[in-house]
Amino acid sequence: MPHPLLAVEDVSKSYDGFKAISNLNFYLFDGELRTVIGPNGAGKSTFFDLITGRAQPDKGRIEFGSSPTDSHDLTTLNEYEINRLGIGRKFQTPSVYVEHTVWDNLVLSLKGPRGVFASLFKRLSSTERDRLDELLKLIRLDAKRHWKAGLLAHGEKQWLEIGMLLAQEPKVLLVDEPAAGMTDEETRRTGELLISLAGRHSLVVVEHDMTFVRQIARDSQVTVLHQGTVLCEGKFDEVQSNPKVREVYLGRGKHGTR
Repeated sequence: MPHPLLAVEDVSKSYDGFKAISNLNFYLFDGELRTVIGPNGAGKSTFFDLITGRAQPDKGRIEFGSSPTDSHDLTTLNEYEINRLGIGRKFQTPSVYVEHTVWDNLVLSLKGPRGVFASLFKRLSSTERDRLDELLKLIRLDAKRHWKAGLLAHGEKQWLEIGMLLAQEPKVLLVDEPAAGMTDEETRRTGELLISLAGRHSLVVVEHDMTFVRQIARDSQVTVLHQGTVLCEGKFDEVQSNPKVREVYLGRGKHGTR
């Protein structure tokens, strides 16, 4: 059995008496694309908060590392330290530098401690330029590299932010509802982008659009959260046909929320 890159074991978290996460166990492996679904209040946002250090669990452990000898206890680290280890998070609402160009947004996101001024005026190496060129093609914004980010369509801003995360060379990407507010075509392209990243990166995608989940999870596992714990895991068709899942989530339609 391979060593999990991310291991969440027996984790619980309460807020003012409400148990957001309850004895949660979750394992993510290197190169895996995992989709997480669940109804409102299932604990999806808290789950991401705990992994990234925005919240601390009441109990349990969260370990990150490619081997037992290279393992880090994330519950002892702050957000900045966890990010530097290689865990990047994309929130539902895109956060880009709207007054800067698409290219400059990627430059500002390059791995390494830099201020805005130093980043924009530092001469990039040929390797860095080549890498950013590849990222622009990957996120399909090569033709708009000189556009101000604020002029991009909603879906394009989402792709740019994914590119900004990738510029940091993360090992794990946590992606929160990437299809929200997108057109059907933007949604399809976003799915293609995420699928293309699997293998080179490990991804956890929280989503509620079941058409999108079907697209990206066709060859991967789906985890269903309910009341802060794992209700079931499996292939999309297995999960979709599970009576418990249909009762607590899928029966409520496509637009279940957080």
